[in-house]
Amino acid sequence: MAAAKKKRVTITDIAELAGTSKTTVSFYLNGKTDRMAPATQERIRAAVEATGYVPNPLARGMNAKSSRLVGVVVNDIANAFSGRIVRGVERVCHEAGYRVLVSSSNDDVAEERAYIDRLLAVGVDGFIVQPTAQFREVSRTIEEAGKELVFFDSKFYDHGGSWVKTDNYDAVHAAVSSLAGAGYDRFLLVGAAPELLSSRIERTGGFVDAMGAAGADYSSYTVPDSGVDVGDLTAWLERNVDPGRRTLVFAPNCWALPDVYVAMRPFYDLMPGTVGLLGFDNPDWAAVASPAVSCIEQPASEEGEAAARILLDLIDGTDAVPHQQVLPCSVMWRATTLPPMA
Repeated sequence: MAAAKKKRVTITDIAELAGTSKTTVSFYLNGKTDRMAPATQERIRAAVEATGYVPNPLARGMNAKSSRLVGVVVNDIANAFSGRIVRGVERVCHEAGYRVLVSSSNDDVAEERAYIDRLLAVGVDGFIVQPTAQFREVSRTIEEAGKELVFFDSKFYDHGGSWVKTDNYDAVHAAVSSLAGAGYDRFLLVGAAPELLSSRIERTGGFVDAMGAAGADYSSYTVPDSGVDVGDLTAWLERNVDPGRRTLVFAPNCWALPDVYVAMRPFYDLMPGTVGLLGFDNPDWAAVASPAVSCIEQPASEEGEAAARILLDLIDGTDAVPHQQVLPCSVMWRATTLPPMA
């Protein structure tokens, strides 16, 4: 015979055992004992100890001024960059006594809105969000609920607030310029439309300005947010790669890089001398692919830690850390590019 399910001890049970009201027990559990008689406190303490009562964290979060919960919304939790961001957030939050609830929007504004509504219902104290391109309308819900918000990876030029990002423009400009100096004289930009996301705008801007400074020509292929059509991209590359010139393909979007790499399969034997590939975000597979992919790498864990420190500072109201931060990128040079110019 299956064992009977153990009944969960409730605050009502504690109140009856201690001979007091549920409100008084609630005050005790939330540390509001300034006006509570020592004898009452002792009865409640004894009742809690005798029953092994464990407060329901969700119920406490809904009723307490602070739930000590942080909501994190990323574009794609399966993405290595997002995973490293989340680990950075968790390290800082756990040290401060907070717990982290993570959701993945899949870069879909409807999913993003649904998860934020659920996190608000749970009673999180604040949000760390990697926004979709349509996030501004969703952010109003967070603002109206009186919750703190920190962006990471991207921010909106027409939307003030708190954010942490990397030096996308400078990193791309420097890397592409060094490759122009290494001998590439034809460049292909394969990426999503910049729209309002600062990361896209800055990476595209760094690339275009590097082209101007080097006097190099380039062509662009726009990847839809729905994903890469590998066959279509391969056909476009075959039309635009000139075997008589050294051509560098720059893929600024981490989520598109795997498909860009697959689309370039006909050119693997030409790498890096005739055709090169430079990606962004340095996913784990890039180092073990053959040929291994050169990538601009963001300090993802540090970005997550910085975002968490900003949010906790906003929640505490201490104003002890800068609420807008830019972190430097680095480059992992591998087999898909010629050695860069120093």
